[in-house]
Amino acid sequence: SDLQKREERGELLQPLIFVVLVLCSVLLYFKVSLMDPGFVKPEEEVKAGNSEEQSMVIPQVPSNIKMRRCGYCMVKQPMRAKHCQLCQHCVRRYDHHCPWIENCVGEKNHPLFVVYLSVQLVVLLWGGHIAWSGLYFEQSWDWLQHNILLLMSFLLIVVFTTVVLLLLISHLYLISCNTTTWEFMSHHRISYLRHSELENPFDQGVILNLWRFFC
Repeated sequence: SDLQKREERGELLQPLIFVVLVLCSVLLYFKVSLMDPGFVKPEEEVKAGNSEEQSMVIPQVPSNIKMRRCGYCMVKQPMRAKHCQLCQHCVRRYDHHCPWIENCVGEKNHPLFVVYLSVQLVVLLWGGHIAWSGLYFEQSWDWLQHNILLLMSFLLIVVFTTVVLLLLISHLYLISCNTTTWEFMSHHRISYLRHSELENPFDQGVILNLWRFFC
């Protein structure tokens, strides 16, 4: 492959960068998987109440929408929080429960989840280029025997690249609108969205939405 040829020539910069990117993606995976996504805890109810009051000053959100107590873990849910049946906790600014990381994506780990997807996409694109550069096509059984693993790796990388790319694009779109996957999919069932005059009362423009999410 192209990376192997560079290594044999003593050009170690690109192989080193590739290895570092792979390690970063693995570390980000474990970080996002193991960190608290923003669980609402009983001792944080007062803090959640203050946050809720601040949310109510947004003129687009109906003032008659009050915090409700979760029927599962019995804590007061701040606005935009939802109970996750798999994690058995309410999660602030709940986006979704990701089976890839076996954890919820919420207020605390959502930005890092997007960074993880971005790094993973770069690794997959580069890995796909490396696999493709090692393929030379011949119509013979011997060629297939020697290249079957590399060919299967390339096809697998293409599948994962497509999935990660679509996931990253969808998340960036929702972030730019200041909405979550749960709010987007369940708009008609959420009281503070169903009773709002606007379709999305939290949208403050693309630039400000992105700034507040990442910064």
